[in-house]
Amino acid sequence: MASRQLEKTYEPKQVEERWYRFWIDRGYFHASTDRSQTPYTIVIPPPNVTGSLHVGHALNNSLQDILIRWRRMQGRNTLWMPGTDHAGIATQNVVERQLMAEGTSRETLGRDAFIQRVWDWKAQSGGTIIQQLKRLGASCDWDRLRFTMDEGLSLAVREVFVRLHEEGLIYRGERLINWCPRCLTALSDIEVEHEESAGKLYHIYYRLADDPQTKLIVATTRPETLLGDTAVAVHPDDPRYKHLIGKQVRLPLTQRTIPIVGDPILVDREFGTGAVKITPAHDFNDFEAGERHGLPRLPILDHQARLDPVGLRAAAVEQAVIEAVELLRVNQARPKIEALLQERGLLATVEAHKMALGKCYRCKTVVEPYLSPQWFVMIKPLAEPAIQAVEDGRIRLIPEAWTNNYLGWMRDIKDWCISRQIWWGHQIPAWYCRSCNADTILETAHEGMATTEAQALPKASRQRVTILSNAKPLVMRTQPTNCPACGGSNFLQDPDVLDTWFSSALWPFSTLGWPEQTPELKTFYPTSTLVTGLDILFFWVARMIMMGLKFTGQVPFRDVYIHALVRDAEGQKMSKSKGNVIDPLSVMDRYGTDALRFTLASMASPGRDIKLAEERIEGYRNFANKIWNAARFILMHIDGPRASGPLADRSFADRWIMSRLNHTIRAVSTSLEQYRFDQAASQLYQFIWHEYCDWYLELAKPSLQDKESPEAGRTRQTLLESFETLLRLLHPFMPFLTEEVWQTVPHEGDSIVTQPYPSPNPDWESKDAEASFACLEQFVTTVRTGRALLNYQPGKKVTLYGAAVGGEHFARLRHLHAYLEHLSRGTVQLTAIETWPTGKVLRLASEGISAGLAVEGEVDLESVLQKLQKQHQENRQEAKRIEGKLGHAEFTSKAPSEVIHEHRERVRILEQESRLLASSETQLRAMMPAKD
Repeated sequence: MASRQLEKTYEPKQVEERWYRFWIDRGYFHASTDRSQTPYTIVIPPPNVTGSLHVGHALNNSLQDILIRWRRMQGRNTLWMPGTDHAGIATQNVVERQLMAEGTSRETLGRDAFIQRVWDWKAQSGGTIIQQLKRLGASCDWDRLRFTMDEGLSLAVREVFVRLHEEGLIYRGERLINWCPRCLTALSDIEVEHEESAGKLYHIYYRLADDPQTKLIVATTRPETLLGDTAVAVHPDDPRYKHLIGKQVRLPLTQRTIPIVGDPILVDREFGTGAVKITPAHDFNDFEAGERHGLPRLPILDHQARLDPVGLRAAAVEQAVIEAVELLRVNQARPKIEALLQERGLLATVEAHKMALGKCYRCKTVVEPYLSPQWFVMIKPLAEPAIQAVEDGRIRLIPEAWTNNYLGWMRDIKDWCISRQIWWGHQIPAWYCRSCNADTILETAHEGMATTEAQALPKASRQRVTILSNAKPLVMRTQPTNCPACGGSNFLQDPDVLDTWFSSALWPFSTLGWPEQTPELKTFYPTSTLVTGLDILFFWVARMIMMGLKFTGQVPFRDVYIHALVRDAEGQKMSKSKGNVIDPLSVMDRYGTDALRFTLASMASPGRDIKLAEERIEGYRNFANKIWNAARFILMHIDGPRASGPLADRSFADRWIMSRLNHTIRAVSTSLEQYRFDQAASQLYQFIWHEYCDWYLELAKPSLQDKESPEAGRTRQTLLESFETLLRLLHPFMPFLTEEVWQTVPHEGDSIVTQPYPSPNPDWESKDAEASFACLEQFVTTVRTGRALLNYQPGKKVTLYGAAVGGEHFARLRHLHAYLEHLSRGTVQLTAIETWPTGKVLRLASEGISAGLAVEGEVDLESVLQKLQKQHQENRQEAKRIEGKLGHAEFTSKAPSEVIHEHRERVRILEQESRLLASSETQLRAMMPAKD
């Protein structure tokens, strides 16, 4: 029966959707809870439900899919757990913008209606990222799709919160926290991005209360916060100031005096003036100093980072100053304070000063240290086991270089602020009896709203609720019915929600059904590998390790593969404002999904950011086309008898390609085991493009000319055997192309997805065939160099001569004579070099192999010589440049070992080519007539 033929060109759009639907319909991605198979599990880093596929997602999920498809083909029981994250602040912002466009607000809707509105938005738009992941070819178990706020995960979140609270590891207290005055919520330390900014350093006079002529100069970058100062600190051993400790200074612009305290922790007497203001309500270091000295906290900013008139009055700020700055934002109040200090002769100097500003990771607003009652996780007891798990090797970080970063951060970890002042998220399972907490629950009208406007709101939204830090919460799994203290039944649930990362920290076990001991949990936990970016190593990975160990007693995963960031071709961060964003959906449309996947895998080198250019993706589209054209060639020659006898009975070309295929199988498998996606992709590309397509298919053509010959039957068998195997080897990287082509060649089974991944076969190894090929390649490459130098047309038949140093090489050339003539497009005479004609023969020598080309017809030898000299000079310059890098200690100490190896190999090849060119130059000069 005639084989099915492929279209002339590969059209990815016609292939990809069809095969993905086929895989889904057949259930190939669904994992079984049958524990007789060895499991392999990956949990997806859940993308935000608001998200759309960007190139970072494409990299992360391509690498995960390569691992899952590879392990599935190895016979493992693979589960790739998919899901999305509710993304509290981001999702709330999206829906609030919609409401604003409609002329309304979340307060107008009320909390319950607003949350329902967000659920409606999720149902309508929240699946976008999932469809895009499917477009990428992600072979997740979509039957098990999870969401961080679905019923099961919400149960797990509540269970964890209650257990931690029962153990005293979750507490509520008034602390200084990072506050975003735009998002109006607390942020954890790692949600604050620090950015260098130009500012000013103000030197301000603080006069002694009992001797106004004596002045201390205090330097600050934030003069507006001096209104909340409660002390000035000096070093207790500083001879300039130690006699002043215990005295009072008049606080500028206020009616207060504050003490001078000695503090060796806060003050570096060698830095600045040696006198430091302490503002416990608005600086983290000052907060700690205030605790040490029992200082009061005087907050002067409100939740929108404005100067709060109530706080200013409580701080005894002068009335004229209050009137000048009340309700101004910090950046507006600062110049006002500067002017007032100047007017009163209290400003010594102002100088330019660079400082690191903390900004909200979501909206980039400058973050304020803000005194507020919040919920915290006491993190040290959780961190210690997580440190131990990495130190003792139960968890591997790959590349290993990130281990020290992880350990350093974990050893210096601070308590985690987990409460957020938004509505969308897991509401904290804590209730307050209104009777018992009548004095600690404050309800005020929404700021800026008239009474009539407030009355029009739903009752639950009319007021802003503040629960003081001394309120007594009841933390329970379900809402209490009666207060254990007073028997009352009127409760207020804490309005805050949990940090999004709290639920994400439970992802590896909550998605498998914990706290129930489900079959999924028993089968697939601990998971096998986590693939993630460096940017969420501390946000997410560290917290998953802590929570996994705490609640399951086991590590959540064995290996953590940390990939690099994707940047533009110049190494710049991609951003819409720069116009340098590469949209994965767009490039998939143009070049095909497989081309994008293979590009990203090929560039995923450990520790190096990916500099991505569309030209690279286009290049791997050409690779896909090369495979397609190889398949078309094979299918055109597939019909006819096939002989499947021993490999030893087949031709040199057949034995060589099977040996090289065996080598590639071993190399790719080793690279994947080591998470060297870049090496695996390079090994596949090198074998398929160069060895298989460029050499083997050419070597096979003469054997196929006589369709009925035994030799043709053996070659057909090798063509099919080798090609079907390489398709399976390539499948995890390029799933769509390989499925489409695999279906056209003789095979077993319904889909390449479920076929076994190739494993090395010692019977395919042939060192003899590989040694023979090395001779053939050297001769043919040398001849091709000569043809190019002489400007011979590719089809021109040329008289060629061949010789070799050593009997073994010469014997191999004789054995390969027919192949040499076919590939060199000429007649080849193999004789001792001394017997070659003495006339016009261009002699070239490289690596013990000599080739001679008859100089025939009109050949401009002078032009050939100039071309050769130019190429020779370029080779020497390139070799010198690379040798210079290799001789530079900074390069060799930082570059990965494989990069150094590539550079040395390039030098070796350039030197080999230079010897060949030098030989050619000598021969050309001998042929040229002497100049007068």
